[in-house]
Amino acid sequence: MINKKKTTQRKKTTEPPLTTKEKLPLAPTTAKNLAKREIEVIADEEAVLGREEETDLREEVVDLREEVVDKREKVLRTEKKTSKARIALSEQLRDANEQLILATVHAQIMTEAAEQTVAIMTHMAEHDFLTGLPNRALLTDRLAQAIALAQRHSKKVALMYLDVDNFKHINDSLGHAIGDLLLQSVAQRLLTCVRLSDTVSRQGGDEFVVMLPEAEDAQDAALTAKKLIAAVAKPHHVAEHQLHVTLSIGISLYPDDGKDVETVLRNADIAMYQAKKSGRNNYKLFTAEMNVRAVARQSIEQALHRALKESEFVLHYQPKVNLETGAITGAEALIRWQRSAHRLVPPTQFVSIAEDCGLIQSIGRWVLREACRQTQVWLQAGLDLGQIAVNVSPVEFHGKDFLVGIRKILDDTGLDPHRLELELTESGMMQDMEQTTAILHALKELGIQIAVDDFGTGYSSLSYLHRFPIDTLKIDRSFVQDRDGEPIVSAVIAMGTSLNQRIVAEGIETKKQLAFLQSQHCAEGQGFYFGRPVAAEEFATMLVSGRH
Repeated sequence: MINKKKTTQRKKTTEPPLTTKEKLPLAPTTAKNLAKREIEVIADEEAVLGREEETDLREEVVDLREEVVDKREKVLRTEKKTSKARIALSEQLRDANEQLILATVHAQIMTEAAEQTVAIMTHMAEHDFLTGLPNRALLTDRLAQAIALAQRHSKKVALMYLDVDNFKHINDSLGHAIGDLLLQSVAQRLLTCVRLSDTVSRQGGDEFVVMLPEAEDAQDAALTAKKLIAAVAKPHHVAEHQLHVTLSIGISLYPDDGKDVETVLRNADIAMYQAKKSGRNNYKLFTAEMNVRAVARQSIEQALHRALKESEFVLHYQPKVNLETGAITGAEALIRWQRSAHRLVPPTQFVSIAEDCGLIQSIGRWVLREACRQTQVWLQAGLDLGQIAVNVSPVEFHGKDFLVGIRKILDDTGLDPHRLELELTESGMMQDMEQTTAILHALKELGIQIAVDDFGTGYSSLSYLHRFPIDTLKIDRSFVQDRDGEPIVSAVIAMGTSLNQRIVAEGIETKKQLAFLQSQHCAEGQGFYFGRPVAAEEFATMLVSGRH
């Protein structure tokens, strides 16, 4: 509110008239002057009043101006506050928009990340983590689609089951890291041999499957199998190693060998085992007869597990003799499977199955322990055996903790290592030269003797024969029993003699064969001519006499 100042006006007072008594006669000039002066005073008073009124007005103007200034300041403050409020509101809106944009972008990123994660998880669920190839689940789906398409168009689908031969030896000897790199190399080789429409899948371990969705016939699949075998057989340069592996391939076709996914897969797997049984590094087309053998094989595998658990294995011993004197110089321990009271199963009918199903190492350790134990019993009874020879499977020889197991068995049985001779095949020794050399030297340091069994049937060269610390060469029975093999027998005896190695001829069955070997100065031999493998009690009787 504006406080207005009240202006005071000067009241005009009227002096009472002079009484008669008071009236004095004035001179005209004096009266005139007095009137003039009074007028002047009145004028001055009015001027003062005017100035006061002017001053009051000025003050009122000033007050009004101050009020206007105050109002302007209030307006300015209000406008300033309003401006700040507008700016603040604008900033809030801008921040809100930025947050909205960021939230939208974040939501988009999260959506894309979620979609990418789903894609990655889907890929991982359908592909092998090591090789990046489709896994069993994705192969099964693709095979089902290929079969459905082939059924509509009366086409064929070829399926090849692949197994890397002797891969376990590499894994056990060089480690899983090298094994994984080798599998990656094999996978890349396989991919180079197929079409884009074909599928190469890893089933796990060292097993792969190749599907040809538009195969014309079995020969079309066989041609691809040959390409795969040739490609994988080339040296694999892994880390600092040059590795050699081969493939065993089984082939089945839809609809010839099966009308559904599981049957086609199973029959290809059966054919692959037949390829392994036939010597590996080849392929086999499925036949109905294979299925019968596969069922029998599965039965044997289950029976082997039971035989090991229930101690159904026994050892028989065949004498090795001096061909000049006939004296027993040692024995070879040979495993038999006592499936019933009157039925002994020879190793040729179950050892390969034991190797495939992973039981050979357990069976091999049992054979070695029992042979060492029995030999120590004979020695403590005063029966001089010479040496006990035990066959070692390549799977066992290249397996994990082979040397550790040998040392433990010798410690447990107390047998002098010089009394033990381990027989290894040429092919088994040639699988990994570096590892074989290291193991053989370690065995020699223990005092164990090394023999090459079935010599002449493998592919060893003279350089490796000289490089390995070998004590004995055993000439394969096929050369001893065949007259055409006599030149080979003579060459082996001459070579072994020059290398200061003992020569043992296997499979001697006739006096004529013995006479030939004696003429070639072969020192030792074994075979039915001297005696068949017999149980420990019967062999002890032979030791008592000192002759076969």
